Amino acid sequence: MVEKVILAAPRGFCAGVVRAIDIVNIALQTYPKPVYVRKEIVHNQHVVQELREKGAIFVEELEEVPSGKTVIFSAHGVSPAVREDARLRNLNVIDATCPLVTKVHLEAGRYAKKDYTIVLIGHQGHDEVVGTMGVAPENIRLVEDIDDVESLTVDTPKVAYITQTTLSLNDTRQIIEALRAKFPHIEGPAADDICYATQNRQMAVRQMAGQTDLVLVVGSTNSSNSNRLVEEAEKCGAKQAYLIDDVEGIRPEWLQEVRTVGISSGASAPENLVKEVVQFFRAKGAKVEELVTTTENVQFNLPKNLVRDMQAVPAS
Repeated sequence: MVEKVILAAPRGFCAGVVRAIDIVNIALQTYPKPVYVRKEIVHNQHVVQELREKGAIFVEELEEVPSGKTVIFSAHGVSPAVREDARLRNLNVIDATCPLVTKVHLEAGRYAKKDYTIVLIGHQGHDEVVGTMGVAPENIRLVEDIDDVESLTVDTPKVAYITQTTLSLNDTRQIIEALRAKFPHIEGPAADDICYATQNRQMAVRQMAGQTDLVLVVGSTNSSNSNRLVEEAEKCGAKQAYLIDDVEGIRPEWLQEVRTVGISSGASAPENLVKEVVQFFRAKGAKVEELVTTTENVQFNLPKNLVRDMQAVPAS
C-alpha cells in the first residue's frame, strides 16, 4: 500500500516551454487564422492537443503552409535552410526557438566560421539535433555515446564540442571526458549547453530516487528530458521508474509492495497532469510531501515581431 508520495521540485514547465506556449496562444489572438506550427511546439501530446483545439494547425514541413500565412517554429529550433524556405514562401515567421537552443546554434556558427570540426553530443533524429546540425552540416559530427567517440575521426586539428540541451548531465560529462582524452586540444562552450531546467530536474530526481520504491515521471515518450529523468531515477536507487503521459498510464502491478512513490515531470509536461497523479495516490490515503532542491525564476522575452504585432491589434 502506498503510504507516501514525494513530489520533486523543480518539475514541469521550463521558461522555454512557457514562452513557446505563450507564443502560440498570443499568435492565435493576433493573426488571422489559421496559424500554423512547424513540428510539435513542445514535446507533449496534451499541450499540442490543447493548442490544436484552440485553432493551431501543426505541420511537419513548411510545404504544408500556404504562402503568406503565419508559421511558428517550435521550441527545438530549425536549421538556416528552413528559415530560408520560409522567406522564399513569404511566410510570417514567429520564432519560438528556446533561447538556450539559439545559444547552441550561435556556438556552432562561430566554430564553423573558424573551420573547426564540431562534435555535437546528442540523440540522432531529435528535432533539436536536426536543427543544430543544419547550422553547419559540413562541419558537424554527431556522437551519442562513448563508443561513437572511439570511432570518431576528424580531418582538421581544430576540434570543438557542443551539446543538445536536454541530455543526462552525468552521461554528457563522461562523453566530454572521452573527447578530451582523444582530442586534448578540443574546445567547448564557456558555459554548459545543457539547460538549467534539465539540470535542476535531474538533481531533484536524484535526491528523491533513493527514498522511493517507485518513481513516476509525467511526460511524453518523445520528450528527451523526460526520458533522462527516468534514467536518472533508475541509476540513483529507485527500484522502479516509469514514464507516463498522465494518470491513465499508471499500472496496478507497479504498485504491489510499494510504500513510497516519487513523482516528477518533464520540462514540457503541464502541472495539471502531475496534480491528477498526486490526487490518484492521495485518494488511496497516501500523504504528500514536496522535496524542493532549488527554486527557478528564469523568464525569456517574447519575439520582438510578435510583441509589435500584438500591440498593434485594436482592443476589443
